[in-house]
Amino acid sequence: MTKSAVRPEASAERLIDQKIADLGDWRGETLAHMRHLIKQALPKVVEEWKWSAPVWSQDGIICTGETYKKAVKLTFAKGASVQDPSGLFNASLEGNTRRAIDIHEGGAVDEKAFKALVRAAAALNKAPAR
Repeated sequence: MTKSAVRPEASAERLIDQKIADLGDWRGETLAHMRHLIKQALPKVVEEWKWSAPVWSQDGIICTGETYKKAVKLTFAKGASVQDPSGLFNASLEGNTRRAIDIHEGGAVDEKAFKALVRAAAALNKAPAR
């Protein structure tokens, strides 16, 4: 396959793989785990690379995965409109649109609730605009 024939999502997948490998610590492990959960929740999710970070989309952006020194942050583009009955959103709560989940070293996220949140964000992307 020539360089120009490479699927954009294949390139994004490689960039995400590289990001995880380059981190080489708990942040890489956490990002890889959350990526796995997103793919389990939405098998047809599209992986993209934007703003120097992984982006997961399906009919629009679902969330981004940023890494910082003390946290892995999953920012949901339309998080303020997504029901979060388990209270996973713990960051960016003051905004009108986005919500985020900060995961710190040793922290864990309720996997079942996270997958439900991902599916709800995808469903919101499919909903007709009001």
